Amino acid sequence: MSSYCDFAPGDPVHGSYHDREYGFPQTEESELFERLLLEINQAGLSWATILKKREGFRSAYGGFDVDKVAAYGDKDRARLLADAGIIRNRLKVEAAIHNAQVIRAMRKSHGGFSQWG
Repeated sequence: MSSYCDFAPGDPVHGSYHDREYGFPQTEESELFERLLLEINQAGLSWATILKKREGFRSAYGGFDVDKVAAYGDKDRARLLADAGIIRNRLKVEAAIHNAQVIRAMRKSHGGFSQWG
């Protein structure tokens, strides 16, 4: 069985992610939220699909700004569901918004997302 590290280095889709992010701990809230959002959207899909749409996610979800996404309302939900640059799945969109709200609350309850756990 091959591992991610067997094929990702040098791959045009996976290479940069593997070399600069995969396995590297993150502590910044927006980086942690980005990883969470990408993982939510990866469920049932290939990681390559998510990496190819990464800039679309960044644009659609306000640069992965937790406060912006936590405040998304019905118009934002409709915008996201119409955006071909991301995964247009209602449950995944709702999960991203809900998790942003939870992360925002973690600032008070745990000192932030990176301190939780």
